[in-house]
Amino acid sequence: MKLQDKVAFVTGAASGIGLGIARALAARGVRVMLADLDGPGVEAAAAGLDGAAATVCDVADIAAVRAAARATLDRFGRVDILVNNAGVSFGAEVGATALADWRWIVDVNLMGVVHGVETFVPLIKAHGQGGHIVNTASMTGFWAGLPGLSPYAATKFAVVGYAEAIRAELADHHIGVSVLAPGWVRTRIHQSHARRAGAADHEVPAVAETIGALVEGGIDPQVVGDWTADCIAAGRGYIFTDPHMRSLLDLRHQMIQADYDACARDPRFAL
Repeated sequence: MKLQDKVAFVTGAASGIGLGIARALAARGVRVMLADLDGPGVEAAAAGLDGAAATVCDVADIAAVRAAARATLDRFGRVDILVNNAGVSFGAEVGATALADWRWIVDVNLMGVVHGVETFVPLIKAHGQGGHIVNTASMTGFWAGLPGLSPYAATKFAVVGYAEAIRAELADHHIGVSVLAPGWVRTRIHQSHARRAGAADHEVPAVAETIGALVEGGIDPQVVGDWTADCIAAGRGYIFTDPHMRSLLDLRHQMIQADYDACARDPRFAL
């Protein structure tokens, strides 16, 4: 996909990976609408990019996403690239997780992606020239071995499955779909629960401390942004950012294969 003169809508773009992607796309000649719940932050981010604009958007609110889409059309006239990047996280113990926090993380991490896709796909289809969608998941969407992150893992596995499903459905419309699966990246996602108004007090200290240290020691989000822009241009379906985590993928595949083979060997399932 040629990126020059395309129009992109990027959520969670006030900082972190979203801002890194917005900067990388803008550097490649893309006109970008940066969207974020942090109004002053996203305005400041857009001000530093040529041909960019900003809009305040809560991805958990479908009305807000639709309003942001209208603002994008009003400003740029079309949309070619959708980056559903906004996300949140928290640590909690199984059996002691507030259902309100479950709904919060599902509304942002999963329904925020759904809202983006359902709103923007008709707009991309409308001009008939194809486009591209990036849905940000996580390596936790492929391997969920860290205790205390089950709500986060559930939403990220869902994003991976959703991206794979719509990739096949949108192929005939020349709309590519990538799932971005970052490893440890220096963002503020591990602080999202603490910054949330009215959050339940069930953070697991050991998990929070471990995750915080790993995130803060991660790679520069601009590296992820540049790599993501390159992968959009190349049409990659999976955008991985940490080559050191391959062993985790291999371990999961080995576990799945071993248990599948057990079923295949059992005479009760013989044809």
